[in-house]
Amino acid sequence: MDHNVYVEYLRGRSLLALAYRRLYLYPRLCRHLHGCALDVGCGIGDMLAFRPNTVGVDINPRLVAWCISRGQDAKPMDSDSLPFGAGTFDSAIMDNVLEHIAHPDTLLREIHRVLVPGGHFVVGVPGERGFSSDPDHKVYYDEEALRRAMSGAGFESVALLYAPFHSVWLSRSMSQYCLYGVFRRSMPDNTR
Repeated sequence: MDHNVYVEYLRGRSLLALAYRRLYLYPRLCRHLHGCALDVGCGIGDMLAFRPNTVGVDINPRLVAWCISRGQDAKPMDSDSLPFGAGTFDSAIMDNVLEHIAHPDTLLREIHRVLVPGGHFVVGVPGERGFSSDPDHKVYYDEEALRRAMSGAGFESVALLYAPFHSVWLSRSMSQYCLYGVFRRSMPDNTR
């Protein structure tokens, strides 16, 4: 999707969707984020506005500029590298981004690199209907596929969360339904 079109798409979310994120989803996800957090694919900065001590990165320069104009800490990134040193962050989140990446291994290893040992990584992916509703989605993740992708990048599974709750029916019928995995950066570093 064109960078300009995607900015307008994200900014066009409903007030109900914003309230859902701020009042239900983000408080739930933030229980698993500690210290200085990295938001990979920060979009229009909703998580940056919600959670203090969070730095965002995005490949879309217009989204980064939007976040900066709102006083948020956001930086541009290349698709497979992060502009930070090893062990910079205590935790990270990637919400509805992973499914857009055909081959995420390099980026996942980068996230592993910038996290401290034992740091948490929260990953959200859409359910079946949400996945099929966006032509830019490239890889569908169920619970097992998500665990396998994270394990291959050096992350151990901590918990699975569902938004709003676990339901095969909702996954198939509600485009906003999501699966969230909470992972821990393995200790010692076993990805090299």
